[in-house]
Amino acid sequence: MQRNRPRDRRRNRSGRGWIGWWGWLPLWVLAPQPALALPLVSEVFYDAVGSDDGLSFVELYAEPGTDLDGYTLEGVNGANGAVGPVLVLAGLVPGDGIFVVADGLADGTTLVSGADLILDFDFQNGPDSIVLASGGAAVDAVGYGVFAPEEVFAGEGSPAEDPPAGWSLARVWADLDTDDNAVDFAALSSPTPGEAPLAVPEPGTGVLLACGLAGLARLGRRAPRAP
Repeated sequence: MQRNRPRDRRRNRSGRGWIGWWGWLPLWVLAPQPALALPLVSEVFYDAVGSDDGLSFVELYAEPGTDLDGYTLEGVNGANGAVGPVLVLAGLVPGDGIFVVADGLADGTTLVSGADLILDFDFQNGPDSIVLASGGAAVDAVGYGVFAPEEVFAGEGSPAEDPPAGWSLARVWADLDTDDNAVDFAALSSPTPGEAPLAVPEPGTGVLLACGLAGLARLGRRAPRAP
């Protein structure tokens, strides 16, 4: 939306250019581990090329079988903090853990593939935020764009970027939240509703340490010899 002041679903998203799992392991092992609180916002697409009608979506990640009744998705206007639209969610998260909320056309259908819930909405371009809430309390949130000091950021940590038209904003790992949008999210040139890469599900500390040390050893063997 232009502002006046403006089913295998778990395949890795293409075109990200992130380093592989082995490259991340040493860094993850040595860093404090964030809590894997669920559900999470895993991808948002709010600005198609041309009309957004029937193309916008918000993808969530949660434990399979999670009941989303009582959850809402709320847009927060960066200009003044006004809340809207508010999407009332319903339904169970499917077996792959990925739930896609899609914008509907006038006839009730959508152009978003793999939609689990079709609602009528149009989130704004940045700077803005989308908040996942339950019982009036924020569960997760993503803010995007460059916020002026007087504007309202309702995301976590620091804002993620505001992608160009036709791009989506996607969580690097759908099930991993560091509470910093700038770290957790990256722009995708090709939106991927219903597809998301997952971090290894909470292996024990000993396993992580062993894998991390193995990764460091592999990197050390590949290092050039000193002259």
